[in-house]
Amino acid sequence: MARPVWAGTLSFGLVSLPVGLYTATDSHTIRFHQLERGTADRIRNRRVNERTGDEVQLDDIVKGYDAGGEYVLVEPEELDEIAPGRSRSLDISGFVDLDEVDPIFFDKTYYLGPRGAEYGKVYSLLEQALSEAGKAGIATFVMRQHEYLVALKAENGILTLHTLHWADEIRDPKTEIDKLPGRARASKKELKMAEQLIEALSMTWDPGDFHDTFQEKVAALIAAKQAGETVEKAEAPAKPTGVVDLMEALRASVERAGSPKTTGGKATASGRTTAAKKPTAKKRVRSAPTEDLSGLSKADLYKRAAAADVSGRSQMTRDDLVKALSSSRR
Repeated sequence: MARPVWAGTLSFGLVSLPVGLYTATDSHTIRFHQLERGTADRIRNRRVNERTGDEVQLDDIVKGYDAGGEYVLVEPEELDEIAPGRSRSLDISGFVDLDEVDPIFFDKTYYLGPRGAEYGKVYSLLEQALSEAGKAGIATFVMRQHEYLVALKAENGILTLHTLHWADEIRDPKTEIDKLPGRARASKKELKMAEQLIEALSMTWDPGDFHDTFQEKVAALIAAKQAGETVEKAEAPAKPTGVVDLMEALRASVERAGSPKTTGGKATASGRTTAAKKPTAKKRVRSAPTEDLSGLSKADLYKRAAAADVSGRSQMTRDDLVKALSSSRR
């Protein structure tokens, strides 16, 4: 079992609950070592005294604040002493509706667990109450000599803790982006076509349908280089759509995506839908009968369905897509 990255007491009102904080996410980034070019020699970072050039042990390093001309030295224990108890307490200030917290404030997610079976009832009570109310508890606490603003939520039977950015950490887009278009006027026809495209590409959110294809390509690159082979380069990015080509690009996108209606029809150039024709045998893409489609992502299944001209694919569930593609191969 994983060890908590923080342990303390969660308090709301006069109710206290000993809890542990556990990392909720993992990164599957492929990590590289730094090597000197032309050799297999590792490059390592060392803590070196800037004046003498000697390496310094971690225990001999203190924090120093540059006060202009001199440093104010601060020991790690001094940082703990200025917040007595706060590094071991998580006090909920109040509860807010989840919709009130803008997504830009969310930073990192942790799981929260009770520190002992005897606290299970209190833990479960808070989880159920938050779930029923549809609210999040807002709190601050100190971890690793940093204070965090957090939101406590109920998700799938457990409590989760989300660190939030402070209000003054959110940058103003108007000062960060120098070429914002403002409220550029779009014609009614362009707006309607764009809405049709959004509807045609609408889907049910399933995070399992998506995976890190770049990391897969990095792994394939490493395997190819080990075998002395080369890999195919990725396609160049699409060219920007000009204002003159916007309407035509929208129209072509809607036609390619399929009908936004439940009839499974195709969109015409005017934006109206017509009944889809039943795909003929000539249009079907025949695959090997032993091919297993269950391992494909939903995005890949949609590509197969588009190639096989499976009607109504924009409205199909994953199981429907597999069934339709299996039938088209027979």
